[in-house]
Amino acid sequence: MKLGARVLKTGVAIVFALFLADLLNLPSPVFAGIAAIFAIQPSIYRSYLTILEQIQGNLIGATIAVLFALIFGHHIVAVGIAAIIVIALMIKFKLEKSLSLALVTVVAIMEVQGDDFLMFGLIRFSTVMVGVFAAFLVNLVFIPPRYEVKLFTNINSLQDDIIRWTRLAVRQASEHTSTKMALKKLKSRMYEVESLYGFYEEERSYFRNLKYVKARKLVIYRQMIMTSKRSLELLQRLHQHENELSNLPEQFRLMIQERLDFLLTYHEQLLLKYTGKLKPELSQWSQHEEYLQRNEVMEIFIKQIALAQELEEEETFSSYHLLYILSRILDYEENLEHLDTLIVSYRTYHGKEKNVDLESKFY
Repeated sequence: MKLGARVLKTGVAIVFALFLADLLNLPSPVFAGIAAIFAIQPSIYRSYLTILEQIQGNLIGATIAVLFALIFGHHIVAVGIAAIIVIALMIKFKLEKSLSLALVTVVAIMEVQGDDFLMFGLIRFSTVMVGVFAAFLVNLVFIPPRYEVKLFTNINSLQDDIIRWTRLAVRQASEHTSTKMALKKLKSRMYEVESLYGFYEEERSYFRNLKYVKARKLVIYRQMIMTSKRSLELLQRLHQHENELSNLPEQFRLMIQERLDFLLTYHEQLLLKYTGKLKPELSQWSQHEEYLQRNEVMEIFIKQIALAQELEEEETFSSYHLLYILSRILDYEENLEHLDTLIVSYRTYHGKEKNVDLESKFY
């Protein structure tokens, strides 16, 4: 079992909220703890947005609760009607994320009895807001998220696994069921990578020079994800058409295998190039004299189809399915070249920037 940073932050935020409520001598500090649970967020920027939404949501909840308590008293039916109105208003103003805490505020205020109702209502509202601000401070100071490190680490790990399975698939050395299960897991991990990219994109830079660097990095990471998607689609095609691939003429099958080995190695080296760990003289390896250009691949493909038709081998040589595989290979190659261009541009203009630390364990 692995405890992530958000789990630890939630516990610390609850303790800090209860401590502040006790320090300020607020009655019912439990409401501050409850507010901290709802307010903790996976990123600093989302915590900032949450504070704004929670302030608006709790003001709506507190206002409705006070009005209903003054007009209808503290009857349980009045609490339910107030809750319905608060829900409707929150949906109207698109504050659904703060709905739960707003309803907690309604119940917390309307359950207060006595002549000092307004004062107790204000104190309860303040207690809830203490919990919200406590969660924001914890998220800001305690284990601040480093989504760039986590994003690159996940992309690198995911791509390593895709490359490993692709090399097995093109050699038809992988077991069908195992590859199918691996594809499901890889797709799930791809979704996690896209979520991390969203978190990293939301992070704000407060210095102009860092904003430009961040903008270039976002373009590179978006292309990294796109290229990984193309490699995953290629693996999917190799898995779907493994029978057709096995029936290809030996020479053509070896050509596909060799080309994929080039591209997969190219992808590995691009990730190393981004971190500055690849020697400059190796960065242009794709221009090797033995590396076939795309038009040469298509010419060989056309000649092979013509030869197969002459020999009446259409039953064993499926040009239709092979076209799917070749289109994925060419698409993958184009994305790799675009990624290479972006990385070279980034290293040219921001070569002195600190490299991504792959060894970092603390996100």
